Amino acid sequence: IFLSQRKYVLNLLDETGMLGSKPLDTPKDPNQKLMVDDGDVLEDLEKYRRLVGILNYLTVTRPYIAFPVSVVSHFLSSPQSSHLDAVILILYCDHGHRQVEGFSDVDWARSPSSRKSTTGYCVFVEGNLVSWKSKKQSVVAHSSAES
Repeated sequence: IFLSQRKYVLNLLDETGMLGSKPLDTPKDPNQKLMVDDGDVLEDLEKYRRLVGILNYLTVTRPYIAFPVSVVSHFLSSPQSSHLDAVILILYCDHGHRQVEGFSDVDWARSPSSRKSTTGYCVFVEGNLVSWKSKKQSVVAHSSAES
């Protein structure tokens, strides 16, 4: 299975007028401290909420934006201009799109002595292995779906 939300992101960037912009390397300014009272409440609350919802959906294939998205999610009830600026910063970063790929496999009950399966996975970001695991399961699986 290959999951990609590239077209979804391109449509979002086109909609927000950011399609031709230069992507940033980091989704959050480390020196920025967002506060509840950071100015005037935005007039268009739905726009902010919609953008945060979209970013939340994108964390499925872009885990590197999960933390900044969780930060801006704290201000959904009364977002202010600094909060919207933080959302825009995440969009600038996300449009640089780091490719994340994950693979998994299982050898269903291939151990003749124990009948236990071995499960493995690996995750690549931009073609570089960032996480992997191979482990014999602790229980006997009774179907390939269970293993």
